[in-house]
Amino acid sequence: MTIHSDWGDWLLRDVAEADPDGVAFWYLGCNGLILKSADGTTVFIDPYLGLGDPPRTVRMIPVPFDPEDVETADAVLATHEHSDHVHGESQAPILEQTGATFYGPDASVVVTEEQDWTDRWTVDDDQIVTVEDGDSFELGDLTISVHPANDPDAEHPVAYVVEHEAGTFVHGGDARPGQFEAIGENYDVDLAVLAFGSTGMIPDKQTREPKRTTWYNDENMLIEAANELQTDRLVPTHWDMWKGLGADPTAVHHHANSFPYPETVSVVEIGDRFDL
Repeated sequence: MTIHSDWGDWLLRDVAEADPDGVAFWYLGCNGLILKSADGTTVFIDPYLGLGDPPRTVRMIPVPFDPEDVETADAVLATHEHSDHVHGESQAPILEQTGATFYGPDASVVVTEEQDWTDRWTVDDDQIVTVEDGDSFELGDLTISVHPANDPDAEHPVAYVVEHEAGTFVHGGDARPGQFEAIGENYDVDLAVLAFGSTGMIPDKQTREPKRTTWYNDENMLIEAANELQTDRLVPTHWDMWKGLGADPTAVHHHANSFPYPETVSVVEIGDRFDL
């Protein structure tokens, strides 16, 4: 499947032309991010450009770019194996175009094998790296650490801690509270991205019958996770993606008011830039 974006390449040009003092982020909708650091290191986290699986999962936001248009990337990180986090048509062309390395836990790497990334695209085996809880690696001026995460819907979810001289960032994937405390105790977290959603009637994957479904954190869980991380700033994500599971991120402000963390809730929309 060829992915086409009505947005053209303006978002990618915005990233290419940026010269951040510390670390800049662009929100791709769903749970995707591009981050670019002061030395030009460019990392994609969970970029998903697919349309879902209509009518079960229906994408409600634009596809922000064509993966074949990506000219610069050092790495693609996957937090877990779900199709909106590991997706050959979205991610393998980035590896093919740029020579970037894909990092993901074992269940995510299995998806790349099942989708034949190295056969369907010009991607080498050494461009796909399995990470384990406790791993740490350097990408340019970034240090990235891998931590366990509590996502009951995933086989092997992880959270990434990204350290830079400008501060510390956490991408929690789709995880709920329960395993973030160790990160909060061992790092001074400046910014965290956490998945926010609601409960809706979504067709069952097997029977296609409507089923009460809860994905991601509700308002209370989101603030609980933020307090485990002790993060100064919180960016809710994923609330914009699926028909029937949308949520209002401005509601998070009210739930945060009586807790020490986060100090700031930043609401961003697809295509927005924010900085560490």
